[in-house]
This record gives sequence, structure tokens and C-alpha cells, in this order.
Amino acid sequence: MAAFHFKAVASDGRLRTGVVHAPTERQVAAELRRQGLTPVYVGLRPPGGFSLRLPSFGGRRRKDVLLFTQELSTLLNAGVPLDRALSITAELTERSEFRQVVLNVLRVLKGGRSFADSLAVHPEYFSDLYVNMVRAGEASGALAPVFERLAAFEQTRDDLRNYLISSLIYPALLVLVGLASILVLMYFVVPRFAAVFEQSHLAMPAPTRVMLETSRFVQNYGWIGILAALVAWAGLRAWVATPAGRLWWDSFRLRLPGLGEALRKAETARFAAAMATLIAHGVPLVQSIGIAGAILNNRRMARSLDGVAQGVKRGEGIAGPLKRAGEFPPLAGHLLTVGEETGRLDEMFARMAEIYDAETRASIKRFTSLFEPLIILVMGVLVGVLILSMLLAITSINEVAV
Repeated sequence: MAAFHFKAVASDGRLRTGVVHAPTERQVAAELRRQGLTPVYVGLRPPGGFSLRLPSFGGRRRKDVLLFTQELSTLLNAGVPLDRALSITAELTERSEFRQVVLNVLRVLKGGRSFADSLAVHPEYFSDLYVNMVRAGEASGALAPVFERLAAFEQTRDDLRNYLISSLIYPALLVLVGLASILVLMYFVVPRFAAVFEQSHLAMPAPTRVMLETSRFVQNYGWIGILAALVAWAGLRAWVATPAGRLWWDSFRLRLPGLGEALRKAETARFAAAMATLIAHGVPLVQSIGIAGAILNNRRMARSLDGVAQGVKRGEGIAGPLKRAGEFPPLAGHLLTVGEETGRLDEMFARMAEIYDAETRASIKRFTSLFEPLIILVMGVLVGVLILSMLLAITSINEVAV
């Protein structure tokens, strides 16, 4: 049996910690519930102890919000009052910056404002979707189910984002390593070889001459190329920060072979998941479209939803205007048509999210399965050409010597 550390909430709302010996985490959780405790953490290491944290690529805030939502969902479903649940969540929060955010939300809540308005004080952490979901939960008196749905939504979005990043890391590393290898050959290896060859005063084969001239260019002007690339990258980032530049960049990404299809499906999955969550808890359809559009990363697809919202206002439903927008996959419009006909639009949005989440993963897998061999082939050909050029020169020297 292993020793599992736990944190749990008692019926009086107090936090309990300790160690339980059991074969699995599931059995520990079952034992805690049998004792009338609500488990919020079970693991082999002490809560808050040392752990190796990998870079999160700017996702630290999203991770904080995900853990906050999961913990608050557990506590509210256990019947813990909201103010006490927020206090416990602040205690469980490991990062001091986010702990202050939770405590500030609690302070605003105790000052007489609604929970949704308290969360809206920190828009850098809690999106419009998040705040409006909480507002709908407060109005309907179903805050615990809302947080359960929000926890599932945030977890799905985080999983999809992590899958996209992890799938693209290896191809990016292949490109960087390949370019670095070629630069090392051109900047260090080839010049040494050129010095030996020039001492022989022999006519160089054409491939060798091209290689040596390229190496000289890299040595003399390589820093200019690197500087120009950095300036171009900075300029592109500055332009993409503008509305027109962002719209162009998002449109360009959607046209990329292979990758554009995966990005379109990922945005469709994000939009559908948000709509399912909002509609299921009574947020009006037009307002739901505006909130869901605001969380999309692609501005071109988000802008197309303005026309969809106008169509809904005219009484056309959502399926027809979404088809006319032309930015979402055709299947999405057909699924929503069925949802409108059956009166189960929220369920159809949830189904759409599942479909396009799986489709996104499949598209990314197809893209990487084609891109990785292509990069290896291109880099192999370039390095092979360099080596062949040097071998031709060595062969010509040996032939003269004989």
C-alpha cells in the first residue's frame, strides 16, 4: 500500500489534511467520503510541496482558473457556503498572485456585490463567458451545477490547447536543429575546408564553388540577415497587434495547407463548447453568440459571428446564418439544423464540440505525420548536398595527386 496525502473539507466547512494508506487514489477518495469528508486533493506528494514545473507558454493564468473552478465546483457541490468555499480555495491556491485575486473576489463579494460582478473585477483571469455563466447560475439558484459545467469546459479547452502545443513542438525543434546544423557547417566547417582547398590552387568543381561562395556570404553578411529577420519579425508582430493586421494574419493561418484545417476545427470546437455551456444555463442565444465569439482566437471567424447574430435577431435561427457565414465547417450548420428542428440546440452544440475536438486531434496528427518526414527530408537533402560538395573537392584533389 502507498501513503497518499489528502486535503478534504469537513461538514463544518473546515479544511482537513492528513495521510491515508491505500492501494489507489480512488480508494482514498471513497474512504474520505465515507467519513463525511469531501476530498479536494489526493496524491503521493504533500499538497503544496515541491514539483517540477515546465514552462506553460503563457498558460499559467488559465491553469490557475482551471484549478480554481474545479476546487470551487467540488466545494459547492458538497454544500459548502460560497464565502467559505472561496476562503478554502484561497488556502489551496499555491501561487500567491492568484491567491490575492481570490481574496479580492471574496472581499468584493462581502461588500455586497454579486459573485459574477466580483469576478468581473479581474477580467484578465475571468472571461465574459465565465462571468455570464456565473451570473446565470446566481439568477437560477444553480451555482454548483454551473461551476461543474465550467470546470468541464475549462478542462476540455486546456486539454485541447496542450495537445496542439505538444504536437507542434517536435516539428518546430526539427526545423531549428536543422537550420542550426546548416549554419554551423557553413560558418565553421566549410571555411576550414576552403582554406585547405585553396592552398592546392586547383580548379574547384561547380558544386564546391557554390558551397564556398555561400559560406563566404554567410560569414560576411549573415549577421545582416539575422538582424533583418529580427526586424521583420518585430514589424510583423507590431502589425498583427493592429485590428487590420490581426484579421490578415488569422485569414492567412486558415489558408495554410493542413494546419489551417486543424485551426478551423479547433475554433469550431471552442465555439461549440462555449455555446453549449451558455445555452444550457439560460443565457439568451444572441448574447451567447457574442460571448462565445469573444473567446475565439481567430478574429476572422469571430467577425463572421456578427452576421450570425444579426440573422438570429431577424428570426432566421442560427443554422442558416452560420452556413452563409462560410467560416465554419459545413457539418456544423447541418448539426445545428437538426438541433433547431428537435428543440435540443444545447445538446447539439455539445455534440458538435465533441466531434470537432476529435477532428482537431486527427487533423493535427495528419499534419505532423506529413510535416515531420518532409522536414527530415529537406534537411537531409541540404546537409547531403554540402557533404557531397566537399567529397567532390576531396576526390578532385586526390585525382590530381595520383
